[in-house]
Amino acid sequence: KRSSHALRGSSQLKHALQFYICSLSTKVIIYKGMLTSGQVLPYYPDLRDTDFETHLAMVHSRFSTNTFPSWDRAQPLRFMSHNGEINTLRGNSNWMRARRGRASSPLFGDDLPKLFPVVEPHCSDTGTFDNVLEFLLMTGRSLQEAILMMVPEAWQKHESMPEEKRAFYEYFSCMMEPWDGPASIAFTDGHYIGAVLDRNGLRPSRYYITHDDRVIMASEVGVLPVAPELVKEKGRLQPGRIFLVDFEQGRLIPDEEVKHLFAAERPYAQWLREQRITLEELAPKDEPHGFYPETLLQRMQAFGYTTETMQFMLLPMIQQARDPVGSMGNDSALACLSDQPRMIYDYFKQLFAQVTNPAIDSIREEVVMSLECYVGPEQNLLDVTPEHCHRLLVPHPILTNEELAALEHMTKRGWKTKKIDITFDRAEGKAGLTKALDRICAEAEAAIDDNYTLIILSDRNIGQDRVAVSSLLATGAVHHHLIRQAKRTQIGIILESGEAREVHHHCLLIGYGADAINPYLAFEALWQARLDGLLPGEKYDSDEKIVSGYRKAVAKGMLKVMAKMGISTLQSYKGAQIFEALGLRDEVVDVCFNGTASRIQGVSFDVLAEELLRRHALGYPTDEARKLPT
Repeated sequence: KRSSHALRGSSQLKHALQFYICSLSTKVIIYKGMLTSGQVLPYYPDLRDTDFETHLAMVHSRFSTNTFPSWDRAQPLRFMSHNGEINTLRGNSNWMRARRGRASSPLFGDDLPKLFPVVEPHCSDTGTFDNVLEFLLMTGRSLQEAILMMVPEAWQKHESMPEEKRAFYEYFSCMMEPWDGPASIAFTDGHYIGAVLDRNGLRPSRYYITHDDRVIMASEVGVLPVAPELVKEKGRLQPGRIFLVDFEQGRLIPDEEVKHLFAAERPYAQWLREQRITLEELAPKDEPHGFYPETLLQRMQAFGYTTETMQFMLLPMIQQARDPVGSMGNDSALACLSDQPRMIYDYFKQLFAQVTNPAIDSIREEVVMSLECYVGPEQNLLDVTPEHCHRLLVPHPILTNEELAALEHMTKRGWKTKKIDITFDRAEGKAGLTKALDRICAEAEAAIDDNYTLIILSDRNIGQDRVAVSSLLATGAVHHHLIRQAKRTQIGIILESGEAREVHHHCLLIGYGADAINPYLAFEALWQARLDGLLPGEKYDSDEKIVSGYRKAVAKGMLKVMAKMGISTLQSYKGAQIFEALGLRDEVVDVCFNGTASRIQGVSFDVLAEELLRRHALGYPTDEARKLPT
């Protein structure tokens, strides 16, 4: 690891990225190269030598579709081979960087920091997966357990799944998000060889078991000739299932047996019952409703609401109970070229699955989709204790006002919440934005040092003299600041935002690190619309029904966006940054959206601050007599 970090991370070596240690294993030998299948045997004389015998062989000969081919990326890697793509790669990598702050291992002791960063620079998605798998194995986990942690089956909506197996998956979801994407992964450590298929099952894996004690698995049938009379059993690997050969026992271990072995190892169900915190046990019934019609119009103008926002976005979400559908294409001016003050969200475009990476159907494949997430401080990834599941279960990323109030005042089991104001003094002008971001990041880090478990980034303090920082800028800045400090997994980030209202807004906020969002102004705008007769009174005769309808519409929209990228769970989507920026300068991207591609430069913090101030002036004009343009 130390040599890889020193050499691959060097800017002085011309061919630094070509340095790669195939393996230091005493159990397996890895032969790799940028070769076609027919070139491997002539190139490596060992493989033609009859004195060499092996009890296993793992071969990878597929092509690269989403990374440029190079020798170090050629598969197999140290412990696995992979057919597919890891769609959540950036988020997985960020979370692994963040977890180093809590990591400790009796096997490595004070030398553990020498292994960081776990993910080597400029890896492919498969290389990143292999780095993390290797880290888990070297720090004490078994090969099977590590694979089940990283590639769990769809357990959230599997009603017939045994309780102990469900508890096993739920427990480990408190420690690590799924590595999501179409993936068929073969793995070996010399003692075992096996394969696992991700929850979507969009990569084929077919196997033969023969009477002469051979097990053959490949992405297609017919890779090796097998006489029909020798076939003892044949089949295909199903979604979420694991296929394992144990050479010490000399047998194939069925999926159910593998999972039962690990699920029964510890009392996971009991730990979850004792440690898990749910919103239902927190939410009070006597909190203020949070509807302030006397200042509603001012705040809506200051946060960039327009007539079109209500007419084409928010009202249809309630009336149709789903994210509104528009025509393909967008002929409006790019945000970076527009004369009007645009929302920061307009500078981002969602990515989507391409080439060999299929999208999934969020409606017909609902059983594998989930918006459920655990939030709050994580524990040491390399340990297993009851406290690892001492986290807050949030079933939906959109929080009601009552749920937010419950979180703000919670004192249950040692949890406490700090509210951070994300507004700045209007008199500071454009310089106020960067000062505010620095202050917000410092306050968030101080909250961790003071043992807070949640922070609420709130723009409720907006007013005549207080300008709200964009929720997206604040979230991204705090998220990446805490990742750099290796403290992100020690706290949950909740948003109380008047700015977020559309599905795209919520996707961006979750994608850049928010754990949950309370879009209070969207609620208020819809409540006022009901009073104005713009919503059917017989169907939506209470504010609670409107909030419920809005949450359902956002859920459908977010699942659709996730599915478009081939991602099944919100936990995998969170922090994954599945976006490209268009027209944001590097100074903004580096602070708030680190790792996001911005292929053309453009808007700086000064311009974003100017747009914030112009938008704020629509709701809170400095000259009271001045009429707003129609």
